[in-house]
Amino acid sequence: MSPEDNVGVVRAFFAAMGGNRQDLLALAAEDIEWIIPGEGWPLAGVHRGHAGLDEFLQKAAEEVETSFPSPPEFVAQRDRVLMIGFATGKIKATNRAFEDNFVFAITVRDGKVANIREYVDTQALARASEKAATFP
Repeated sequence: MSPEDNVGVVRAFFAAMGGNRQDLLALAAEDIEWIIPGEGWPLAGVHRGHAGLDEFLQKAAEEVETSFPSPPEFVAQRDRVLMIGFATGKIKATNRAFEDNFVFAITVRDGKVANIREYVDTQALARASEKAATFP
């Protein structure tokens, strides 16, 4: 596939997140791996396969509200697509807001998303996830 075709797959994959799970899974490789570095916030970790993707998206819906004030930029070469953008949101459990400049490094294989590695502001997300200190 051409780099432009791969960008189309990535766009369709992220557009499908708000809709039918079957449409989303049809765009994900069976062995998809989604890596979110960091500690101290709910979504950090490695999420593998369709079951892992489904669990991750369910947890994301429960834990985080996110919006994207402007469309992301896409840069592609061969089977790699970089999605560069800015997000705002809040961690639901703490009601704390965050701002996040991000880059997703995405590999497309055979017309499906095979790997996503997020480069996000893990410190901002962990800080928003911290519970306020309580005093007796």
